[in-house]
Amino acid sequence: MLEGGTKTDSGLEYVDEVVGEGDSPRMDQQVTVHYTGKLAAGGKQFDSSVGGTPITFPMNAVIKGFSEGLSTMKVGGKRTVFIPSDIGYGPGGGGPIPPNADLIFEIELIAIK
Repeated sequence: MLEGGTKTDSGLEYVDEVVGEGDSPRMDQQVTVHYTGKLAAGGKQFDSSVGGTPITFPMNAVIKGFSEGLSTMKVGGKRTVFIPSDIGYGPGGGGPIPPNADLIFEIELIAIK
């Protein structure tokens, strides 16, 4: 799905625009990020923190694909991540995200706590 991307065993794909420095977040930590989420089919944006306050949350409190996409990033990094529906919101969907939707997130890792 992402040209020139790295694909993991789960089907997640990512491309780094900027590789950060330092450690990568662990599942028992919190991260602060800016992100934009889009539907892979058609590219419709469904959420974004860009232009507002960065979001802080525990790594284990988001969909599997989002935490997996963050898990190898470093602070200051920017990455585009393709998340297949089975590690996204799956058949139930969620809010503006329809059932079985593949997702694209643009993520900037600002801090790890």
